[in-house]
This record gives sequence, C-alpha cells and structure tokens, in this order.
Amino acid sequence: MLVEEKPISLEAVESEVASYDNTSSSTIVESTYEERLIRKVDLHLILPLWCMFLVSFMDRINLGNVVVLGMPKDLHLQGHQYNVVLQSFFITYLLFDIPSNIFLKRSRPSYFLSALSFFWGVSSLCQGLVKGFAGLLICRLFLGAFEAGAMPACIYMTSMYYKRHELQFRFNILWTAGIAAGCVSGLLAYAIDHLGGVGGLAGWRWILVLDGLLACILSLLAVFVLADWPHQARFFTASEKAFWARRTQGEAQDLASMERLDKAAVSRILRDWKIWCGAFIYLGIGTSGYSAALFVPSILRSLGYSGIQSQVQSIPIWAVATVSAVMTGFISDRVKHRYGFIMFGLCVATTGYAILLGQGASPSSRELDLGLPLAARHLAVFLAVGGTHIAQPVILIWLANNLCGSYKRGVGAAIQILFGSIAGIVSSNSFVSEDAPRYFAGYGTVIGLLFMSGALSTVFALGLIWENRKRERGERDYRLLLRDEERTNLGDDHPSFRFTL
Repeated sequence: MLVEEKPISLEAVESEVASYDNTSSSTIVESTYEERLIRKVDLHLILPLWCMFLVSFMDRINLGNVVVLGMPKDLHLQGHQYNVVLQSFFITYLLFDIPSNIFLKRSRPSYFLSALSFFWGVSSLCQGLVKGFAGLLICRLFLGAFEAGAMPACIYMTSMYYKRHELQFRFNILWTAGIAAGCVSGLLAYAIDHLGGVGGLAGWRWILVLDGLLACILSLLAVFVLADWPHQARFFTASEKAFWARRTQGEAQDLASMERLDKAAVSRILRDWKIWCGAFIYLGIGTSGYSAALFVPSILRSLGYSGIQSQVQSIPIWAVATVSAVMTGFISDRVKHRYGFIMFGLCVATTGYAILLGQGASPSSRELDLGLPLAARHLAVFLAVGGTHIAQPVILIWLANNLCGSYKRGVGAAIQILFGSIAGIVSSNSFVSEDAPRYFAGYGTVIGLLFMSGALSTVFALGLIWENRKRERGERDYRLLLRDEERTNLGDDHPSFRFTL
C-alpha cells in the first residue's frame, strides 16, 4: 500500500527554518553570555587568589631557602631544632584548619582572607628579626595559625563558582602559585641575599622580612579586588547573579545540597568514607609535596651544588612542575577524568624518589654512589617534583568533585588539607641533617606513602563506581522518605547525585 505524499508548503519550510535560527541564535547568545561571565569570575577570583596563594606559600617555604644561607649558624640552632621549627608550623595549621573554613562560610571572604594574609605577613616578617630558636618557633606557630585558611579557602571558593569539569584547570592555575613560589622564592633568595649587611641584617634575614612585607601589602589590595560568595559578588549585576545561581544549581543536580550545619549534617560529614579516604590519599602525596618544597635546596646541595647554586638550580625544576600542572588540569577537565592522572603522577614521582634512594652503596653509606651520574640524580629531582605536582592538585579536586553542598565541601576540603598538614610534620621529621647526603629514611618514607596513595586512589575509584551503580538500581531511594528537614540537606548522599572518576 502506497502512502500518499502531502505537498510541503513554502510557508511551512520558512517557519521551520526561522524556528531553527531562533533556537540556534538563542543558544549562541547564551553561550557567549556565559563565557563572558566565566572570564569575569576568572579575573575577580582566580587572579587575586593566585597572588594570595603565592605569597602564602613563599612565606611557608622560605626557611628551606635560608637554611643553606647561614640561618642555623646565626641563630645557634642545634640538633633537630630546625626540624622542630618546621613542624611547629603544622601544629597550629592543624588546629585552625577546619574552624577557618567554617568561619569563611559565614563571613565575607574578601575581608576574612585579607586579614589572614596581613597577619601571616607580619609573622613571616618577624622571623627575620628573631634572635634565637624560641623566637623563631613562636613566629612559625603564628604563621601556621594564620595560613591555615588559605588552601581550604581556595578549594572551597572555586568549587562554589565553577562546574565540576571546569574546576581542575582553574584550580591547577591556582596551584601553580605554590609551585611558582618555589621558583620565585629561590630566585628572590639569590637576589636578596646580596643585601646582606644592609641595615645590620644578614642576607637571610632580609629574605624573610621582604617576603612578609609583600604579603602585608597584597592583603590591603585584596580587600578591594578579591571576590566574595557568588550571591555577594560585587562584580555581578542582579541578573548575572541569578544566571550564575541557576548555572551552579544545575551542576549540583538540583536536590543535592547541604546549606545547614546541623547535627544530622555533621554526622553525615564525619561518617562519609570518601572524605577520610581522600584525606589519607592526600597525606601520602602531601608528604612528597612538602618534602620537595622544604628540602629541594638541601637535596640539590647534597648532589654537590653550593648554597647559592642550589637556589638557582631549583628554578628550572619548579618551572617544569608548573607546566606539568597546567597541562594536567586542562586535559583532565577536557576528558572529565581524574583517577588516571593521579596514578600517572604517582608513578612519575615514585620513579624519581627511587633513583634518589638508590644513589648510595648501602643505607648506612655516607658517600654517594659514584656510578650514578650527577645528571641522573638531577633528573630524579625533576621527576620527583614534577610527578608530585601532577597528582597532588588532582587529588584535592577529585574529592571536591564528589562532595555536594557548601558545608560538605567546606568541611571536607578542610579535613583533607588537615591531613596534608600531618604530611608536613612527617616530611619535616624524615629529612634530618644526620642523614645527609643520602636521606635514606626520607626517600624511603616518601616512597612508601606514595604507594599508599596509589592503593587508596584505586579503592576510592572502585567505591565511586559501586555507589553509582547502587543509585542507578534505586538502592538509595529510601533516603527520599526521610523527613523534609533532613531530605533537603543530604548533600551528595541524595540519590540524585552521581559521582565522577
């Protein structure tokens, strides 16, 4: 049986084309509008946070530069006192990490973070004026307390502005501030050390004083340029705020939110296996990160470079790490994947530390293995640092991508960074002067913890797959029967939320 073909009128065709053109034009206009707002957020959020994170990390790691420029001798440090000073920073960092992020949620970030920046600048500046071990210890304790809010704030604020797969590239841009701090800090240390004797201060004192002064100056500027929360953003119009709210709410998968920190919410946060697994993953890779940040000049000096040469030789290492981190963030967002990049970075870093570990004839050897060329040992430092900075920022965003609700993300990020502080304590006690130039215990500890991070990352990935499948089968739908007050505050425990690898 033949079907009679009906003639198509010219008017119908024109109507269809017009409808298509209007839809297409509307989509293009909205996409252009969205891109313009994203660039505006990048300018008002990422750039100020990058500068703030740069000076934060410079103030945190500058002792690694001045320790090879005469500080221990001038302050009469003995035994393990330098390592005690290093780990004292992380004690107060641990104590103020979570409270800082909770307070950030209830304040204007531009005011709160600017105040923190000013006071950690003062603490760093005072390090250059102390006369002995006790004064340096007190300054580091204050520095840790005021810097505790910096890194969690970066994760928390960016996760509240961007979609899940826009976040890694932008956070890695922020992360390069920490890497650049290693490069800039070494370069500035080399330059500022020539001020030795000016004003009666040694060169290493000028390094600490000027680093702290820079943080104080930038904090005053941050009050006026740093973004607040999206609903408070001074650079958004009312209509732009409404558009951005719809955009981010859609990414949060509508019903998955946690805007009240009540007893049930606290219980859900503390019982979430993802937070604790992510925290231990970060503990492992964080030990490598802090070891690199605090001891690269010392490691390079153990390879035969002088104090000044070790500062200069550290610059290309940090430059390569910066490029690696940016490329990783860009590709990770494009392919919408995290786990594979973490494992790749862990393998690269482990290879570097394994080469450094094998540079002696035996664990007790005080001499380097002359059969291992200097170039190979220098390459190992590149691998250790570069691999670390491929994996470390991805681990942070991987957890943030799989948490939903402002309080869940804020507290989860703070707990993860808290474990990173423990990593700082571990690293500062693993590389001790008595073990130079081999640092056998330090390299061995880092390798073991990198293996732990790899194993737990695999557990984390399998757990996410398992949980997504349970939700697809409707095995978490019973949570929809909870009373309204709890059901609307479930965060990522809501059955509608899906996890990402």
